[in-house]
Amino acid sequence: MAQGAIDAARAAGAEQYASEPLTAATTSLQSAHDAVDQRDYVLALSRAVEARQQANEAAKRAADGKARTRSESEAAIAAAATALRELQQKLKVANAANVGAKNLRPASETARKADAALQEARAAVEDGHYLEAGVALGATRTRISEAIRGLDAALAARSGRGARRRR
Repeated sequence: MAQGAIDAARAAGAEQYASEPLTAATTSLQSAHDAVDQRDYVLALSRAVEARQQANEAAKRAADGKARTRSESEAAIAAAATALRELQQKLKVANAANVGAKNLRPASETARKADAALQEARAAVEDGHYLEAGVALGATRTRISEAIRGLDAALAARSGRGARRRR
């Protein structure tokens, strides 16, 4: 019974989302085996029951952790997608304002990399690899924000020059 509960906890993702209670369960199960070897069947039964309870707790925590991580991953994807759309809009505005390739190139590269990271993150979520989705996004939102600030500064500098020329 205890080994089955440990296997079920592993199948539920306890190694990633609830490693502490899973480790406790495997340790208790090993203690049960050791007690059997020493012919202490009362202790063996006690440890086996303990292992099963810990494995059930690991499975519960894994399910909770997996659901929480999925939700967090989906929220991060949505936030990064919104930021990417904002960056793409700023790129259009900057391009129309003839900001110049020197200022557009880094932001365009950031948009391309962010799009690729979003695709990776979405694929990871679809495959049930929620922790990998967060890794795929990494510092994507930070880079997007930096690119937007750079475009804003370039647009401000461009409009400042245009205002001086008209005088």
